[in-house]
Amino acid sequence: MSGYHDRDAVIVGAVRSPVGKGKPGGALHDVLPADLLAHSLGELVRRAGIDPVHIDDVIAGAVTQVGDQAANIGRNALLGAGFPDSVPGTTIDRQCGSSQQAISFAAQGVVAGAYDVVIAAGVESMSRVPMGASILPGSNPFGDAMARRYPEGLVPQGISAELIAARWGFSRAELDEFSASSHEKAAAATKDGLFDDELAPLAGLASDEIIRPGTTVETLAVLRPAFYDEAMQARFPQIKWEITAGNSSPLSDGSAAVLITSGRAARKMGLRPLARIHTSTVVGSDPLYMLTGVIPATEKVLRRAGLALADIDLFEVNEAFAPVVLAWAKETGADLAKTNVNGGAIAIGHPLGASGARLTTTLVNALRHNGKRFGLQTMCEGGGMANATIIERLD
Repeated sequence: MSGYHDRDAVIVGAVRSPVGKGKPGGALHDVLPADLLAHSLGELVRRAGIDPVHIDDVIAGAVTQVGDQAANIGRNALLGAGFPDSVPGTTIDRQCGSSQQAISFAAQGVVAGAYDVVIAAGVESMSRVPMGASILPGSNPFGDAMARRYPEGLVPQGISAELIAARWGFSRAELDEFSASSHEKAAAATKDGLFDDELAPLAGLASDEIIRPGTTVETLAVLRPAFYDEAMQARFPQIKWEITAGNSSPLSDGSAAVLITSGRAARKMGLRPLARIHTSTVVGSDPLYMLTGVIPATEKVLRRAGLALADIDLFEVNEAFAPVVLAWAKETGADLAKTNVNGGAIAIGHPLGASGARLTTTLVNALRHNGKRFGLQTMCEGGGMANATIIERLD
């Protein structure tokens, strides 16, 4: 493994809550989102052994910033975690990539000299704050000008997933096979203790609640299409209605937090860097297909890093829907055997604002467990965007 320089952005800690079912009755439903995020923040600094007075900022991702997740949850959560009043916090929304973007902003601040110690984090309680709850009845967040640009109208993400499956020719069996494999890998990782170092149990939940051991293609095959729409069928006759609850990420509750410092600050504070943030980028993509941005984002981050696909040892690609990852692998040539080796969001869950930091936390640990050097993380985002980040494990 390589060393690191004074102004490198290095990861010195990463922790996450277990992911709970994002519905009433889920194990984390009774935990308020600010408390859910405060849990990961507090556990992060406790494990790192730092005094939070040294933290320059907390950048938190949250998608549905209304109700229990309103009023700058990043600041509220850090105060709930017991951080000093002097620590600021902000909340950002880049849809599903919100906390991955928080990591990028934090790293950029470190490299630029604006931060020495910063936390990038994220939270989403989909059981308490349903997806789309921030779009009020009668409101129009898209605007008339956007409607004129796309006169036929854009579509929900589930329809975008159907369009991707149709365009790349994936069968229902292929989608379900990928999804069953995600559960199999996540169940094995849980059983083998591969998530133990990253998990901070909460509310009696010590492991991810949604993983279903024993999931098979046969059990998934009985599920009905989740997004069938007669009007959409008329508009897009190529759709075969293959997307189900089984090959989509489930509604989820969770939080995650990553502690990032400069190389100089890590040495000065006696912290052990786990990885350095090598390169990060973000792209826009077709808002109709919406979820394909992971393909150009991967190509762009590799180009900026001066690395080839073969240099990457492990990939974390958010499993918003099975065809997203399969199309990404088909277009980039990435090896699915190196992708989401401990399972992905179809099995573990996708608490929107937390998922970027969750993936980083899992990737850091997977690189360590497997003795690998480079990891690449990417995720699709609402509106047609994607973040991509390369991290390098430090010895």
